[in-house]
Amino acid sequence: MSSTVVVRENGKGRYQQEVIAGQHRLLADEPVSLGGTDAGPAPFDYLMAGLGACTTMTLRMYAERKGLALRQVSVSLALDSVERDGIRHDRIIRTITLDGDLGPEQRARLLDIAGRCPVARALRQPLVLESHLAD
Repeated sequence: MSSTVVVRENGKGRYQQEVIAGQHRLLADEPVSLGGTDAGPAPFDYLMAGLGACTTMTLRMYAERKGLALRQVSVSLALDSVERDGIRHDRIIRTITLDGDLGPEQRARLLDIAGRCPVARALRQPLVLESHLAD
């Protein structure tokens, strides 16, 4: 499990944020079309990046453990919305590219394993989100 992430306004733009994840410092912002300065990825970009990174890492770990000839894996993610039962839902479309000498059964198994990465599982199930005000 990852450590605590801290996000705070950095005073350099209307929506610009400093993201502190362990020793890493990142920026987050909104695009110009939403009033930001586009100085960094938007929040949903980070969400999709987390899912993409988790997917590729999970597939790499599985391929190494099983001795599969997976040379490279990449994931492309897109966000849109879809209507189901009259309700609009956010939808992430995840396209996985597998490069390697893999048969159809291995490719199908890797697709199944991609659905089991921890971030994908967290996004599919009801998530408990607690919010508290600091003292």
